[in-house]
Amino acid sequence: MGRAIMAFSGSAVAMLPRPFAGLGHALAALWRELTRDAVRPYRPEAHYMRGPGPAWRAKYGDKPAG
Repeated sequence: MGRAIMAFSGSAVAMLPRPFAGLGHALAALWRELTRDAVRPYRPEAHYMRGPGPAWRAKYGDKPAG
């Protein structure tokens, strides 16, 4: 009978609520959010235009700037 009680109590423990089960996932998501900018630094050259494009050249031609 002792083994039956131990087997039951082991499975009963598995059915108890686990309030900290998702804590690891939450901490991992927080860490990824905090370190995201360190891994992908801001590159200003990716955010500004580099001059007139093909549509402007088709409309105005290759006029000299000035």
